[in-house]
Amino acid sequence: MKHANDFLRDMDCFREFARYASLNVLGMLGLSCYILADTYFIASGLGADGLTALNLAIPVYSFIHGSGLLAGMGGGTRYSIFKSLGNHQEADRLFTNTVFLAAALAGGFVCAGAFFTDGIVTALGADASVFAMTSIYLKMILLCSPAFLLNNVLLCFVRNDGAPQLSMRAMLGGSLSNVALDYLFIFPCRMGMFGAVLATCLAPAISLALLSPHFLKKNNQFRLVKCCPNGRHLAAILASGAPSLVTEVSSGIVMIVFNTIILRLRGNIGVAAYGVIANLSLVVIAVYNGIAQGSQPVISRHYGSGKQKKAHAVLRYALTTMLLLSVLIYAGTYAFAPQIAGLFNKEHDETLQRIAVEGLKLYFTACPFVGFNLILATYFTAIARPLPANLISLLRGFIVILPLAVFFSAAFQMTGIWCAFPVTELLVAAAGAVCYACQKT
Repeated sequence: MKHANDFLRDMDCFREFARYASLNVLGMLGLSCYILADTYFIASGLGADGLTALNLAIPVYSFIHGSGLLAGMGGGTRYSIFKSLGNHQEADRLFTNTVFLAAALAGGFVCAGAFFTDGIVTALGADASVFAMTSIYLKMILLCSPAFLLNNVLLCFVRNDGAPQLSMRAMLGGSLSNVALDYLFIFPCRMGMFGAVLATCLAPAISLALLSPHFLKKNNQFRLVKCCPNGRHLAAILASGAPSLVTEVSSGIVMIVFNTIILRLRGNIGVAAYGVIANLSLVVIAVYNGIAQGSQPVISRHYGSGKQKKAHAVLRYALTTMLLLSVLIYAGTYAFAPQIAGLFNKEHDETLQRIAVEGLKLYFTACPFVGFNLILATYFTAIARPLPANLISLLRGFIVILPLAVFFSAAFQMTGIWCAFPVTELLVAAAGAVCYACQKT
């Protein structure tokens, strides 16, 4: 009877993980369509120059999205722990402080968009042929950053508030609207790059509208309260959200560094080819982030209730799911690399095609290691251990990949660029496994 009861409890735990993770993977896949739709429609409507401009500007989106996750994941994780302890007053204060933090970050991005866009575009390496398109995309993204940040915060809190289905529907709704508006604005309306970025900026507003019933029907267990910014709460949010920020910001910085190196090696056409790979990798990473972020509320709740074994079980489910998906993702990428590259190569440029196909086959060997690192970092965040989570994020985002990219590109040219990413993720996965083993003992 005891074994039967244990089995039933394990099945309940797995079903809970499967519900949260599957819904969040779907939502994150939808969210990643922001960039993938832009990539496809810009490549079709504006050619290689448009694809180059997008790839030069898109790292800034990573900074905005990372800042939203810093506030959302950091606040949402702490909120889930307070909620499991029944401390609703502190949970409300924490939510209010999360909104304070998001507003301050959004203010900085808006100022950058209003006053420093051209300087940023020059620093990103845009030449005369792509400067105007890059500037338009960048300015709009920065000026609309408050909507992106607020959307990230509310998605995370609603998910931790026991409504993962609504969070998923909002992410999917915003992203599908982005795809439809991308087509409408770029082709029938002929609005060019401005149309592409306008569609992207409208998506979080639509997502927020889809989240609104949670508040209008008073289903939310968190709310704004009168309080001043609290250093203790802000520090806790920053500590728990930092791994998510580092993951996204490092993605942007890696793109900037790779763009700079590739511009030197192969010029604009090389950057356009990298744009295909980088934007497809955002979709793959979205799958892994979906598993990780979907697991977080379940892990945090079990950890906050003192059920560490169940928290470890959820981690095992997440890693097993990730490995199975990694096999499918890499097999599909390898088998259909020419077709994938061709989708974004409407001008049938042979150089772009050749560079992109080689890159897809090498770059995506990193799949299982990326998934392991993202899930493990989120696990450490979920159990309120930000130090190893930050270490994993810093290693993969800055400390290892940047010197490897410079060294490998000098030694092996473009092949070295593609190999720097999987080698980095492999080395960091080994370090993460050591951190986990030390935490278990």
